[in-house]
Amino acid sequence: QVQLVESGGGLVQPGGSLRLSCAASGISFSMYGTGWYRQAPGKQRELVATMDALGSTNYAVFVQGRFLISRDNTKNTVYLQMNSLKPEDTAVYYCRASGRVYYWGRGTQVTVSS
Repeated sequence: QVQLVESGGGLVQPGGSLRLSCAASGISFSMYGTGWYRQAPGKQRELVATMDALGSTNYAVFVQGRFLISRDNTKNTVYLQMNSLKPEDTAVYYCRASGRVYYWGRGTQVTVSS
């Protein structure tokens, strides 16, 4: 059974940083494309950052220069380092693995507020 489990969310002040983690079981991230998505209240889920199986990355314009996606194949974990956080970054952040099928985690809440 495939499981993706996100962690690392929480409450942070504007300008602060968080690092999200997504640990997988049942699949190997090295064989999948991986990505972080987010969904704010009343809005559609949107792409934040992706990394393909070869390690190439792609970022949404609104996070370029602030967020960094990385992967540790030995831990089968994907990370999202988020810096210079803004209130508009507040959302539930989801991890996704993309292969012949998509697998989603349940999400972790990130709240940016003073």
